[in-house]
Amino acid sequence: MIIVERLTKKYGGFTAVDDVSFVARPGRVTGFLGPNGAGKSTTMRMMVALTAPTSGSATVLGRRFADLPNPGLEVGVLLDASAQHAGRTGREILAIAQQTLGLPVARLREMTDLVSLTDAEADRRVGNYSLGMRQRLGIATALIGDPEVLILDEPANGLDPAGIRWMRDLLRGHADRGGTVLLSSHLLNEIEVIADDIVMIGNGRIVSQGAKTDLLHAAGTVVRAEDLNALDRALAAWGLEVRPSEDGALHTDADAVLVGKVALNAGIALTELRAAHGAGLEEMFLELTAGTQREGAAA
Repeated sequence: MIIVERLTKKYGGFTAVDDVSFVARPGRVTGFLGPNGAGKSTTMRMMVALTAPTSGSATVLGRRFADLPNPGLEVGVLLDASAQHAGRTGREILAIAQQTLGLPVARLREMTDLVSLTDAEADRRVGNYSLGMRQRLGIATALIGDPEVLILDEPANGLDPAGIRWMRDLLRGHADRGGTVLLSSHLLNEIEVIADDIVMIGNGRIVSQGAKTDLLHAAGTVVRAEDLNALDRALAAWGLEVRPSEDGALHTDADAVLVGKVALNAGIALTELRAAHGAGLEEMFLELTAGTQREGAAA
């Protein structure tokens, strides 16, 4: 389990991360989302002791990262796939991790096979790698110690569609085996597919968090009917707040199942009944972070 409690980071008069608290639980994938410059990377760096917090704390498996005796055996970390020694080969970088963690040499072959790096690719210098290959190498380095917890910042960046699918299956499998996965990404559709829980941050503060199904469900319901006025009256009679949407439908915060039952009891034929989130996580994200969008800002 990862527990972040009131984590804050200030740089002079600028607050990059402001009183952030959340939990990433075992057996679940937690998506950590926010616009550029929202504080995601700074938060993750504080979690793994690369940036000292101004206040607050973060623990992994009940201890601070710096207090873990051999962190790579318990926590796999990938924060920047490009931050690898360009003059070393992929195999050399994995060998350094293998020797540092005290693992058998056979682990090198297991990792290159896992992330689909061929022998020729593993023996090339990292400076000649594509971003996607660096991501695969970074993931192999994070996983080499068979850790229980994974903390990954934009691991799918640079991967092609097949690579993204591979990444999704890899992380889902890790969580299904009881592992904890904290994953940041700007690929909202992929997060929607894989994540169990969502934490959204904007301007350094948490703007929403919870189970993905609960957050999307909370967006309400969009409904249409042949007799829209009759449906409006029927829903109002049940005490449900109804408002027209821009496209001429009705929008209510009530659950779609309840809306359907009200229409059935009133004998009203529906022509559309769906969850109001429409584009799903992407629409919710844009709505919740509308005041914090800083496209192109540095994280």
